[in-house]
Amino acid sequence: MAAGGGGPAVSPMATPSWAVRIRGADGEIAGAGILLTPQWVLTCAHVVDRTADVMTAEFVGAVGHGVPAVPARLERDAYVPETLDADGDPSGDVALLRLERPRPAEETVRLHRLSAPNREVRMYGFPYEHNGGIWFRATAVGVCGRDGQVQLIPASPGELASPGCSGAGVADSDTGEVIGMVLSGQEDRHGNRFSFMSPVETIVRHLPRLDPVTTGPSAVDPQLRSTADDILPELLDRPFAQRLAAWLRDDGSQVKISVVRHGDAAREATLRRAITLADRELRTPVSVDRASLDPPGTVPSAGGHDLAVYAEGRTSAGIAERIAERLGLPHPEEAPLERIRAARAILNLVVVGVDEAVDPLGVLDLLDVLRADGSRLLLVLRTAGDCHRRAREQLLTGPERGRRARLVERLKEITGPLAEDLRERLAAVAPQGLRPLDSDLVAAHAALADLLRAADAADHDGEGQGEALPGPGPDLARYERLADRVEGRLTAGVAALDRLRDRRDELAGRLRSYQVMHQHSLRGEEDPAVDGLYLRAHTLLRARPCDVRAAEAAVDAYTRRVDGHAGATGPVARDVHGARDGHGRGDDGRGARPGHGTGDGGGDGHRSEDGYGARDGYGARDGYGAQDGHGPGDDGRGARPGHGTGDGHGTGDGGGDGQRAGDGYGARDGYGARGGCGAGDGCGARDGYGPRDGYGGGDAS
Repeated sequence: MAAGGGGPAVSPMATPSWAVRIRGADGEIAGAGILLTPQWVLTCAHVVDRTADVMTAEFVGAVGHGVPAVPARLERDAYVPETLDADGDPSGDVALLRLERPRPAEETVRLHRLSAPNREVRMYGFPYEHNGGIWFRATAVGVCGRDGQVQLIPASPGELASPGCSGAGVADSDTGEVIGMVLSGQEDRHGNRFSFMSPVETIVRHLPRLDPVTTGPSAVDPQLRSTADDILPELLDRPFAQRLAAWLRDDGSQVKISVVRHGDAAREATLRRAITLADRELRTPVSVDRASLDPPGTVPSAGGHDLAVYAEGRTSAGIAERIAERLGLPHPEEAPLERIRAARAILNLVVVGVDEAVDPLGVLDLLDVLRADGSRLLLVLRTAGDCHRRAREQLLTGPERGRRARLVERLKEITGPLAEDLRERLAAVAPQGLRPLDSDLVAAHAALADLLRAADAADHDGEGQGEALPGPGPDLARYERLADRVEGRLTAGVAALDRLRDRRDELAGRLRSYQVMHQHSLRGEEDPAVDGLYLRAHTLLRARPCDVRAAEAAVDAYTRRVDGHAGATGPVARDVHGARDGHGRGDDGRGARPGHGTGDGGGDGHRSEDGYGARDGYGARDGYGAQDGHGPGDDGRGARPGHGTGDGHGTGDGGGDGQRAGDGYGARDGYGARGGCGAGDGCGARDGYGPRDGYGGGDAS
């Protein structure tokens, strides 16, 4: 940061030499300060203890290992306490301390005027947890209140300015210049966190004696400042003053073009008055609240513009350099327009006398670059001639047509494909907890129709020249907000319905897997009560639109009943029917370790590797049978359908063709693989119903 003698900026990693820690008479840290001259420290008025004769200024960035402490006293004529106006907007809160012993000049820093919007900044303060000092990062987002204070958004929640930071210098991250002073930090009832700073122009307005230690050009060219004659009541054009004040308070319009002819004393004085009152540094307490000169709606807020340029006799390159300087753009070896284009900086700019510049068309091209990046522009021309018409087309009507066309396409997308996506989902599943969106779509259709009518009228006006019709056109900003709102709600609605549809499909797979498991456990018997529960769940899932909540309750009822039945009849799981060697004997043919052997009711017995016993379910590689797929039995159960093996055939009068285990009941973990209850279209997923663990998978809808 530049020192008071104009030295080079110090490293951003170092503790700044100008950072001052201020202690009250009780020895506690009261806040921070900025060393501006060897004997002056700038701080907040609320940091100063007016009842104390002496405070202490400590210089934590001084050369050496110690922290010099110097007694300091309040400069009584440089104390501006914070006051609140009728609307609760704060003003002031600045003060100067005089050191009893001067500090080295190389430790000081100058204040610098710089346009602040959207700048990355850093502050060095002394919160209680870090009373040796710490950097805080933030972004300057804009002006708030009538005093021209600037709102700062902390880079992270922990970087909110806290007690011990009031009075800290705010340094621009790009240039290192000190462009303001921290006032306070606060958190609102919604949890939003903000800090506030007083920019240099506001500080100098409250303490004019600081002008000699302030660098950077003023935001207002001398030709555009109010004069002593401008205070005459007859020189106030009230309607014009109200329109200017509205734009300077950001009425939503990006570009405003006015004509103020030479010799029109009232409009010229009104223009100078508005520009002066909107400047943080030129606006003074005696320049507002005058009953005769300040009728309602004619006084803009301080900070309403960032720069006011007088263009008469200047080149577009000269105006671009003035803008680049105000924005603090480095690399002067590059053309100013290129610096501005690369920076994509945003500011509120007033340019007076555009048509009297050396190259008016070049000025319009420069302004068009700023407009495209989001800057707000107030243009004042002296005549309503060719330059005026060109300015309107290039900066107003042309961009408005493009903006309107983009909005039309966006509303067509919302009312077309996005609305169709919503209708498709609503036909599939019943909305649950989703607010009706019909009124939003009606509003979007109405906005689209209004925009199309305006576009058609503009195309036919002026014999197709696209001139704007008299009177206000569609409120594009309002329709853009409408599009944002409707698009957001429709997108959220589609996502919510997609989640319901996915849940419906999951329930359908679960129902199918449990049905197969239940049928397998019955072995040909019937259970009407359970079948009724299945039928109800199946019907609800097949309904369109599907009531997913009701279907989920029905599926839960069915699965609980099936689980209860399985518990009553014994597990259908590991080692149910097969011994390790696959053979055993018994009266009913159920010999070894519950495996199948031969006997009166048995068959040829099955190795557990290929038969009933395998890892988790009813079968493994080939289903019920052995590897050759054949097993006779009195009841023909040697190889029922789905219980065979490699070639899938079995014998017996009750048998049938059988199926390969690949299509039957065989897989690793569950009841099937590809065909029956299998993983492919199956009966669940990884949560116990899926290809890996349970009873199937797929979409099963």
